Amino acid sequence: MNLIKSTGTFSFFTIISRLLGYLRDILIAIFLGTGPLADVFFVAFRIPNTFRRLFSEGTFNAAFVPSYASEIAKGKEQSDKFANDIFNLLILGLLFFTLIIEMLMPLFIYLIAPGFEGESKKMELAIILTRITFPFLFFISLSSFFSAILNSHNRFAVASAAPIILNILLIGVLFFGKVLDDELVYYLSYAVTISGIIQFIFLYFFVKKFYSPSFTFKISINDKVRNFFKKLLPSIFSSGVTQINILVGTIIASFQASAVSYLYYADRIYQINLAIAGVAIGTVILPQLSRYISEKDNDKILIIQNKALELSLFLSIPATIALLIASEEIISALFGYGSFDEIGVKNSAKALFYFSIGLPAFSLIKVFSSFFFARNNTKLPFYISSISILLNIGISVYYFNSLGFIIIPIATTISSWFNCVLLFIFLKKENFFEFNLVFFNRFLRISISAILMGLFFNYLIIFFQDNLTHDQDFKSIYVVGIVLLGLIFYLLIAILIKAFKISDINLKY
Repeated sequence: MNLIKSTGTFSFFTIISRLLGYLRDILIAIFLGTGPLADVFFVAFRIPNTFRRLFSEGTFNAAFVPSYASEIAKGKEQSDKFANDIFNLLILGLLFFTLIIEMLMPLFIYLIAPGFEGESKKMELAIILTRITFPFLFFISLSSFFSAILNSHNRFAVASAAPIILNILLIGVLFFGKVLDDELVYYLSYAVTISGIIQFIFLYFFVKKFYSPSFTFKISINDKVRNFFKKLLPSIFSSGVTQINILVGTIIASFQASAVSYLYYADRIYQINLAIAGVAIGTVILPQLSRYISEKDNDKILIIQNKALELSLFLSIPATIALLIASEEIISALFGYGSFDEIGVKNSAKALFYFSIGLPAFSLIKVFSSFFFARNNTKLPFYISSISILLNIGISVYYFNSLGFIIIPIATTISSWFNCVLLFIFLKKENFFEFNLVFFNRFLRISISAILMGLFFNYLIIFFQDNLTHDQDFKSIYVVGIVLLGLIFYLLIAILIKAFKISDINLKY
């Protein structure tokens, strides 16, 4: 496997999806802004979308890929039987869960957005919209199963391209935003569920080359299946800790008007780097690392783990610096139009600033967790993540009345760094990881490159300040240009001082 090329493939389609997602969110910002309709739609969208991220962004892979990879080694018949057993249980379990939540939706919305309780219209609309969007969970979870099959065979492109479908459908609906007016949120909600169905069908056509799903009501729960589901629940908490923390934040933020929207827009910005620096790397290394561990090839394990850590920091450190410098300009350029006023920009930018401090931790959690998952150890990351989530809840609830919504990104960042440090301590304690000399050399050079890029980026922001104010129509063009110049500068410095070598692109691990 070529780590950089595979990560690049995964990242390319992820970036396309996120760019379309930004276009989608710009249109949502224009038509809904940060008002009551936006808050309600984001709650209805956040719930199935959080489950999507929990299943698709490494969580299902973490439990499935190591087990499935070991079955592939025994032959196609064995691997197909294991996959079919999991597939059948997933269908029945997800169907039952979806139906139960649909029936108990008023109670579910009360638990997810308790701040809506005093506003009957807001609560009623949230229940209706979430009932429409919730079936998305059923189809997207099965799509994640197909993606895990493809990833196990080192086929990353199709799985990473599938989420583009959701954004295309939502953008298509948003183009009729003026015509639909207040009905827009209903059409957006239907588009969410329809996109889940299309993604399922899309992935099915590609997965048939490696596996033909066969549904039956005859359930087979053997030791292998039992062990898989024992690993799945812990992996949902450990690999999806960032998404769970964000969902916790949404619940708490529902008590403050427009706070859900502020957090949503901030979340949209830093998630693109997390998807590349954390999710992509963690997903790509898992199948190969699992094989090296089963073969006890310690040299290859050492190299691939250090390279994954290096690549994650190479991508997340400069992004963190850029977001800290220009959080307000970036939010304004991407979303500051139409109904999205200057107050919305400033509050979303504050949230983004504090989320940005945690960005390297969010990414490293994904990478460090993969080191455990490849060894079929999901329990330890689960325990650490559970403590992290409780810490996040404790800080958020304790300070919310005095500080308001801004405590949520602060608490998320603190708890994520806590999670990251504990994962690293236990990796060292269990002898699952050790640094090689190449890493320290590269890390120093990466840090120098990122600092120089930050100085250059800050100069550009100051130089073009007049073109980046809230009332400027072409501010997005300037921000995109500044970001591209900063990226090019960073890559040139990195290559010049050998923080990154072009020859690395062709290395196989």
